[in-house]
Amino acid sequence: MTILDRIESPEDLKPLTRDELRELCAAIRERLIEVCSRTGGHIGAGLGVVELTVALHATFDAPRDQLVWDVGHQGYPHKLLTGRNTGMETLRQEKGLSGFLRRAESEYDTFGAGHAATAISAGLGMATARDLNGEDFRVVAVLGDGALTCGLAYEGLNNAGASGRDFIVVLNDNEMSIAPNVGAMSKYLTSIQRNPLYNRVRSAIGSVVDSAPGPLSGVGTLIRKWEESLKTFLTPGVLFEELGFRYFGPIDGHDIDALVDTFTAVRDFTGPRLVHVITQKGRGFPAGEHTEKWHALPPGHDPATGKQLKVSSANAAYTAVFGKGLAELGDENEKLVAVTAAMPSGTGTGFFASAHPRRFFDVGIAEGHAVTFAAGMATRGVRPVCAIYSTFLQRAYDNVIHDVAIQHLPVVFAMDRAGLVGEDGPTHMGLYDIAYMLAVPGMTVAAPMNGREMLGLLRTAVSHQGGPFAFRYPRDAAPDIVPPIAEIEAVPYGTWEMLRRGAGARDSGGGLAILAVGTMVLPALAAAEILAADGLSASVVNCRFMKPHDATMLEGILADHRYLLVVEEGTVVNGFGAYMSSVVGRMDPAVRVMAHGVRDEFIQQAPRARQLSDAGLDAVGIAAHARVLRQTDARGARLRAV
Repeated sequence: MTILDRIESPEDLKPLTRDELRELCAAIRERLIEVCSRTGGHIGAGLGVVELTVALHATFDAPRDQLVWDVGHQGYPHKLLTGRNTGMETLRQEKGLSGFLRRAESEYDTFGAGHAATAISAGLGMATARDLNGEDFRVVAVLGDGALTCGLAYEGLNNAGASGRDFIVVLNDNEMSIAPNVGAMSKYLTSIQRNPLYNRVRSAIGSVVDSAPGPLSGVGTLIRKWEESLKTFLTPGVLFEELGFRYFGPIDGHDIDALVDTFTAVRDFTGPRLVHVITQKGRGFPAGEHTEKWHALPPGHDPATGKQLKVSSANAAYTAVFGKGLAELGDENEKLVAVTAAMPSGTGTGFFASAHPRRFFDVGIAEGHAVTFAAGMATRGVRPVCAIYSTFLQRAYDNVIHDVAIQHLPVVFAMDRAGLVGEDGPTHMGLYDIAYMLAVPGMTVAAPMNGREMLGLLRTAVSHQGGPFAFRYPRDAAPDIVPPIAEIEAVPYGTWEMLRRGAGARDSGGGLAILAVGTMVLPALAAAEILAADGLSASVVNCRFMKPHDATMLEGILADHRYLLVVEEGTVVNGFGAYMSSVVGRMDPAVRVMAHGVRDEFIQQAPRARQLSDAGLDAVGIAAHARVLRQTDARGARLRAV
């Protein structure tokens, strides 16, 4: 039994000596490495905040005091100290512990988040509610320095500093988010201004000014002005002080003594305070200390070396296919640029960065800025490909409409992680991009059925002159072996593809067509085989362009089909099925349309294959819905959303 096994709640930390706290930190690291090597997970950030987490829980009184963790990547040590050590075996597993923080999982998880930079705004909201309710507790918001590339963090800092409320921000400065941080703030925090001398000088100045006798009290103003000048040279804290925070640091984030002493002192002050701690992401796991690759681990790694125990034999992931294809296309087109928001490896754009560094732009965790920045380049004849996860692009929706679509600018949106994403859970599900992009006037919306077609759509998108172009692809291996993009032609704009023609004619009461989008094309073909074995013939159409749709082919389909099953890996509410129902209703009200997609609820973590099966988006589920559609009474509703 380790010392960690004796910790059932943060209260158990209070009587521990400093040496025992250090022993606990070592046990936490060992436990994190051991668990994540089997379950997978965001190991790098967790290992970096072990001492910080122990110090916070040893000093503050959670859950009465509210600890608000940004993103949740940093939350694994927090889980271990708040009664979830024995449950860590289920981390990121179906019906197990979340890979992020969730209010429903523990009273210690005060605010859930999977996207960056929410902690300050949420924490200030809690502090404000506390004051309105006449309550007495402390609020501590912990954010990574990568969040300081995100506008939301500055909005929160600006409001919190001006409010004067009793509120503590802990800036965990590890010089990385997922990739190394970019931008002026990163340079600012890592500059030579890191000098703990300032806090000692400031303390001495305060003592002199406060104790000065009456005749000398006027000297205090001059001394304070000199202090402000000194602050500029000795610390990065001047920015935060100007925003209304009292600044403490920088502090070694792996020194338990310094952390506990600092938090004990800061705890008893009032007003907005910011504690700046310097940590090392991935500390204690040599394979994870130096590279973006170890931000998160997939399951099945050697805990000692970080090496994957079983090498995957699957085809290349869509992400890698896209990234390599984009880099190759950059060889052909010198006007092509790539833009991402702190995710060069996650979006595959790292390939482009290596091949064309001058034309690659990582803007940090700033999705809205990425979109408007791309729009600005598009006004000058540059062709930007903006590669952002579907779930993260939601943060930039106003920019997509206001800065790109209204101005009809040819920005390409490559939406990775579209659809069901497996173990990352509801915060990362890319289920809404079809609905939110279809709603934008002038937006082209597409989805490939495989890797080759994705690169064909990329060619089409980059050459398209008629406004913005969005295409989506999943977090999955491509189902095909993809050749270099030089061997792939552009997909004809706005076209569908009839992959299987059913035998049943509309006049004889037959005529079923499955209109499949993207990842649903191959399961739809398999479903057609299942239906054929039951004597039910079905056509299968690859609806690779959702907007504009192939009006010519649709007319032909309606001439010979009475039933249309529209299948998409996205929310069924306001998705492509709903759009097709509206279109078909105007063209031929006698045709029945069933929209089949992901149900109207948040989908919890589970293997992606299980999620698809549970949603009825595998071959068996699609075939079952086709049978239901055929059995629908003529007096039933034309559109049934399932």
